[in-house]
Amino acid sequence: MRRDSDRIEQGRWWLKDLARQEVDFSSTGQSRGCPVPPIQQPVPPDAVRVALPRYGEWPHVRDISIVEAIARRESRRQFASTPLELDELAFLLWAVQGVRKVVHRAAVLRTVPSAGARHPFETYVAVLRIAGLVPGVYRYLPLEHELARLRTADARALSVELARAALGQLFVGYAAAVFIWTAIPYRTEWRYGVAAHKVIALDAGHVAQNLYIACEAIEGATCAVAAYDQVAMDRLVGVDGREEFVIYLAPVGHRRSAEEE
Repeated sequence: MRRDSDRIEQGRWWLKDLARQEVDFSSTGQSRGCPVPPIQQPVPPDAVRVALPRYGEWPHVRDISIVEAIARRESRRQFASTPLELDELAFLLWAVQGVRKVVHRAAVLRTVPSAGARHPFETYVAVLRIAGLVPGVYRYLPLEHELARLRTADARALSVELARAALGQLFVGYAAAVFIWTAIPYRTEWRYGVAAHKVIALDAGHVAQNLYIACEAIEGATCAVAAYDQVAMDRLVGVDGREEFVIYLAPVGHRRSAEEE
């Protein structure tokens, strides 16, 4: 019990903004002149790259008001058996991490806010039913607005792998695709040191909320998931679990119709 009590106290301390008062900002990577962390992970040389439809090239995306989108936003765990269209996927990816402007080599402005414009996330997509895409694991390349295919997979096997890595939450494997966000902490630590970790978590919330809102424009369904097997999910997307690790995920798809209920 003492151990749990200590962890709760530590967690509450972390939720506050006390760490900022203890940071020696003269010792951060930025202050010491360390190289700026890349704003996007390099693409494996053997990865197949898929160009995505760009802004204005999304015929399956409805033009709805922000009021309607916010009013209708909810967590949905049931997905239609129909695939998502490629332009719908492109729109959702743009909504969660799209680049609006490259400021300089150290920062970009995106469709979501991030502390210090550090944007510590990479977006992986486990594709199960996307029109025109082979099932497998992909990574979104926001600078190019492309997908890099990291590995192919049997859709059924990948669905099972996803559900197991999500601690048996079967609905995760029933989606058309699963967005899996990893954090690369040093991108934010480079500027904020030990004060980085709270704002990384806050930034993840901004990303997921944009996905919820964007799903309303495609009659979509999503449900953000924070409970998963860390080691299994890191292995699924192929990251080391230390310098880059899964922080959040969300299955997406079309909503189930009354006929499919």
